[in-house]
Amino acid sequence: MRITAEHVRSLLDSGLPEAALALQEGEVLLLSAADLDSPRYAGALVVASAAGLRGQLGDRTPSERELEELAAGLEAGVTNLGG
Repeated sequence: MRITAEHVRSLLDSGLPEAALALQEGEVLLLSAADLDSPRYAGALVVASAAGLRGQLGDRTPSERELEELAAGLEAGVTNLGG
């Protein structure tokens, strides 16, 4: 599955504690830190955290274009890993 602007928007808007986008078995997942620590998601690859993206963006709300660019960058990173 491809990482989209909608995935990035969901991550940034999430109320989950320490929210992160992760990949597991080809599926893009929005998970909390507790989820990532659970056996169910063992082996999931964390692609980005909400805190990390907010650090890049600062206090401003990203435009649709910025969301698409962030998603493309994340997708490229996964592709470069062979995911």
